[in-house]
Amino acid sequence: MAKIINPNAAGIDISAKEHYVAVSEEICKEDVRCFKSFTRDLHELANWLKECKVETIAMESTGVYWYHLYTILLDYGFEVYLVNAYHVKNVPGRKSDVRDARWLQQLHSYGLLNSCFQPDNLTRSLRNYVRQRKSIVKQMATEIQRMQKALEQMNIKLNNVIRDITGKTGMQIITKILEGERDPKILAQFRDRRIKASRELLIKSLEGNWRQEQLFNLELAFEHYHFLQNQLLKCDEKSEDIVDQMSDDSIDKKKLPPVRKQKNQPNFNVAQYLYHILGVDVTEIYGLKATTALTIFSETGPSLKEKFPSVKQFLSWLNVVPDNKITGGKVISSRVKKKKNRAGQAFRDAANALWNSQTPLGDYLRSKKAKKGARQAIVATARRIASIYYTMVTERVNFDSHYLEKYTLEYLKNKLIHLEQAVSKTKVLIFGNETLCKLVI
Repeated sequence: MAKIINPNAAGIDISAKEHYVAVSEEICKEDVRCFKSFTRDLHELANWLKECKVETIAMESTGVYWYHLYTILLDYGFEVYLVNAYHVKNVPGRKSDVRDARWLQQLHSYGLLNSCFQPDNLTRSLRNYVRQRKSIVKQMATEIQRMQKALEQMNIKLNNVIRDITGKTGMQIITKILEGERDPKILAQFRDRRIKASRELLIKSLEGNWRQEQLFNLELAFEHYHFLQNQLLKCDEKSEDIVDQMSDDSIDKKKLPPVRKQKNQPNFNVAQYLYHILGVDVTEIYGLKATTALTIFSETGPSLKEKFPSVKQFLSWLNVVPDNKITGGKVISSRVKKKKNRAGQAFRDAANALWNSQTPLGDYLRSKKAKKGARQAIVATARRIASIYYTMVTERVNFDSHYLEKYTLEYLKNKLIHLEQAVSKTKVLIFGNETLCKLVI
């Protein structure tokens, strides 16, 4: 018979309206109870578990319905395991809420469940602001497309001569259009000297059919875009307050060189704040911009070693390593799981930015693409970037590209060998063709 690891364990089946709670029959005769999801009922749930002398609880991570109950149970001093619903879906017998709760309690009592990663409260707050920021940036991109569509339907070809209509020139011209100006020559006066298109071409692009309904659409998109810009600044202010609270006083307050401001990047020096928390500048890693680094930190937190004791566990959680399935000593499946992980996606974004980068990681990405394709190359490069990030944060070592350059040297040597082999084959073919021609003559 299997050994019980957690005798004072409980299992909770989560839903939007009510929660079913199961405890051991030895603890309480009424081993399953149902509680509503209102705040008062959640406190009653916690008090009942206290009366039953429960110490550890397992609950499914169903939607967002688990969040408030999870925080209340932590406040009452319970050890709470937030479990992936995929790992406990095989309930024996006919499925019901009561059976689900009992199955969770049974699995947890035998120590068969693993808890999901959960950050501390400050990191959770930062994660909320960063995720909200990303959502706002997506909405801003939608409003830019609406402005472009309105201009295009009036045959205003501003987007053809200006790379970004949300830049200085584009915003000034659209502002004047909405104020009532229609003369292309006057509108072209707002052309910035850095615009490559000539003034004559800009004037030509501003000659169109001014339709009132499209001007209305342009005005709505323009105003919404500026509203979202203000919302973005508010998110940056909140994020800056959080990362300022998380700074470690034991770390040397080294001042990093200023970084050139880029579009849609945070409105504060992310690299400097992260250095005060982690003790290293993670933005030195190839491909990690300020936004990407802030996203990764908001999802993983400062205590990376405590949450993930080894780099293998960290990479597995990020979903950047194959999920090997072995039976009978043979690998029957070796694929990366299709599951969402925002930190893992951030590392993939960092890898995807290296296609044209003349760096060791850029060479690694291109060499992997030549062997296995672009998709596998991005995952492999993301795995390497994540390993570097983990080592820097946990061991507090600065980024050193020398060991990456060794791979670049090997890559260039192998490329030279392949080129020499291709040249030798070409010579053989040319020589053979010449001999054949002489025999024919």
